[in-house]
Amino acid sequence: MAEKTLRVTQVKSSIGYKKDQLATLKNLGLGKIGRSHELVDNECVRGMIFKVKHLIEVEEI
Repeated sequence: MAEKTLRVTQVKSSIGYKKDQLATLKNLGLGKIGRSHELVDNECVRGMIFKVKHLIEVEEI
């Protein structure tokens, strides 16, 4: 059975937000507006997504 995949896209700048949120974006493979990254759907990734949900868009693939 194939694992679910999530496409995460940054839609808002991280300027003015806490450093830990910037670090979370970097760990998700983001850092610039418009950059996308595909990630495996698991609890760890979901936790990082929740932390920066106001800066990104998520779609299931």
